Amino acid sequence: MHYSMMTSSLLGAVILIFDLWAILSVLMGRSPVERKILWVVIILLLPVVGLVLYLLIGRRPSDAKLV
Repeated sequence: MHYSMMTSSLLGAVILIFDLWAILSVLMGRSPVERKILWVVIILLLPVVGLVLYLLIGRRPSDAKLV
């Protein structure tokens, strides 16, 4: 396996793990169902951008203690 392929695979795995964490965080939060669905869709459609947006503007301080 080439170095670049290994790096890409590792980066993809890290992004997947963080996206799964973010989705679990969304689902376990205290937000209304509509808001949860919206964030899950954003994270699934835009894995990196959605994760960053969720961390910057979507995550509430009260939900941070849950996951």
